[in-house]
Amino acid sequence: MSVWSVEYRSHGSWLISSEFCRALLSGSALLLDPRRSTRVFMLSVVFVLFLTASACSPPAAGSSSVSDAEERLLPRLDWSTLIPPWLRHQRLGLQAKSQNFILEDTTFWIFGGSIHYFRVPREYWRDRLLKMKACGLNTLTTYVPWNLHEPERGKFDFSGNLDLEAFVLLAAEVGLWVILRPGPYVCAEIDLGGLPSWLLQDPGMKLRTTYKGFTEAVDLYFDHLMSRVVPLQYKHGGPIIAVQVENEYGSYNRDPAYMPYVKKALEDRGIIELLLTSDNKDGLQKGVVHGVLATINLQSQQELQLLTTFLLSVQGNQPKMVMEYWTGWFDSWGSPHNILDSSEVLETVSAIVNAGSSINLYMFHGGTNFGFINGAMHFNEYKSDVTSYDYDAVLTEAGDYTAKYGKLRDFFGSRSGAPLPPPPDLLPKMAYEPIAPSFYLSLWDALKYMEKPIKSEKPINMENLPVNDGNGQAFGYTLYETTIASSGVLHGHVRDQGQGYTVLRILVENRGRVNYGNNIDDQRKGLIGNLYLNNSPLKNFRIYSLDMKKSFFQRFGTDKWSTLPEAPTFPAFFLGVLSVVPSPSDTFLKLEGWEKGVVFINGQNLGRYWNIGPQETLYLPGAWLNPGDNQVIIFEEAMAGPMVQSTDTAHLGRNQYIH
Repeated sequence: MSVWSVEYRSHGSWLISSEFCRALLSGSALLLDPRRSTRVFMLSVVFVLFLTASACSPPAAGSSSVSDAEERLLPRLDWSTLIPPWLRHQRLGLQAKSQNFILEDTTFWIFGGSIHYFRVPREYWRDRLLKMKACGLNTLTTYVPWNLHEPERGKFDFSGNLDLEAFVLLAAEVGLWVILRPGPYVCAEIDLGGLPSWLLQDPGMKLRTTYKGFTEAVDLYFDHLMSRVVPLQYKHGGPIIAVQVENEYGSYNRDPAYMPYVKKALEDRGIIELLLTSDNKDGLQKGVVHGVLATINLQSQQELQLLTTFLLSVQGNQPKMVMEYWTGWFDSWGSPHNILDSSEVLETVSAIVNAGSSINLYMFHGGTNFGFINGAMHFNEYKSDVTSYDYDAVLTEAGDYTAKYGKLRDFFGSRSGAPLPPPPDLLPKMAYEPIAPSFYLSLWDALKYMEKPIKSEKPINMENLPVNDGNGQAFGYTLYETTIASSGVLHGHVRDQGQGYTVLRILVENRGRVNYGNNIDDQRKGLIGNLYLNNSPLKNFRIYSLDMKKSFFQRFGTDKWSTLPEAPTFPAFFLGVLSVVPSPSDTFLKLEGWEKGVVFINGQNLGRYWNIGPQETLYLPGAWLNPGDNQVIIFEEAMAGPMVQSTDTAHLGRNQYIH
């Protein structure tokens, strides 16, 4: 029994807390006892209510981050949705029966597609989901990135582009079911596979195991996350029909107790829908969990036959599902752009469905690694992922149609049993006038406007820097500075890329923590351990945390910038203006003559550019532009070009299909 304040307003609406809403969902007995004045009714009754999830709306767009201890107030409750359980049709949820999925009493085929809300501007969510629906798909799948939702321990952010609940409810509004993939590890080609970097402050950390330091953090995160997810489940009236347990754990397989722990952690917090695992050919044999339906990830028809045979041997006559059919692949800096022919995609998708398997297209729409969120791979050598997550997917990075879209729409349309909705019109693209930077600020001149450096006898890695309320630095650059008395041979352990100067300055960039493989415990960035000159350790460092968040640039007022010199000192910031006339539209920035750095538009971090390719342009959403002048800041490490071109076409070796 708990006490809540429930406020009734004269216009006939109620204001309630999220805890009250969740208690209604679980059917708890409630004592209502607000002690308010004339406009508020005095209530003191004990009653039991059952509430459909649609009565509990998500927080308003743009709401601020909240800590776990803070109360989250929801918009007004619509009492018309309070329907007694004996008047509602019992909802059974998605079930695995024999070789079929059953939704209520009907055989159900999952025709899914992946879109990651955190990689798509919120203003474009509806456009991408409508295009998914028009392609004949019925289910949205998405990962949930822990590192973005809990950037500091105990401080959660589900606002703006991270509003998971709004994304899930929008999918329902469009007419899509949802399979949620909440991790805690998600891979997703995102930094550290979606795990927060502050976990690595613990020198003994063992990620993705039942190590106490890891499970305690997961428990607190799941406490918060599942309080948001539970009301959105199918059996509570929401669109979530299934939930995935972790991600491709069979390929990691460090702790046999870990997957049962994650399964129980979900169930203990109210997850009642069908549970799934997801593994590729390397991990399927070791990824099966008792009481959880196993699904497979693949790209070829040869893999399909081998893996489905194995599934039959380990879980008998159960529904088959390809959780990830890879419609393309991600790109790494310095490597070729990956392309998968549309005819091959159609042939494989047809083979999967004709074999009696449900399917999810990974990716349907990839989007963009805005900011510094990209991951990396490290097998024979370290390779970081490019900013674009185009993935050669069914829709392009900017949401345009491709040949794959046309062929797959015809295929799924032939199985829909009803005409598909028409595909939405393409969003307009625009080539604006080139940007010629007029002002400049070298990094060395900028240091005096920053917070005082951290002073330390020895180097400190990014994750353990005493910044961000003790949570360390997750992304960006770190500058290490010390004084040396002589020249000599310098050696140490730098991750990922450093540049040296005298007074000795080493600028280290986190180019992305590895997101897949067996070495994720070893992903600390910055200077790792001592730095030696002629075999003697250097001491007395001044360390600057250059995370380049929005607040970082607020230190650089207009009086701090100088006119652009003929020979700038690098690294440096460059300031220019993008003039948008007549109205904002999507565009792409082409940085010919520039070498390597980051671009910020109106405070938004578009991501990294690097002239080694394969990515040649940065996607700039029109939703992030203003009519008229738009501030452009470029951080360039080594060489500045004369200007930045704006083009209406992406450059990734990508052919576009106009329907």
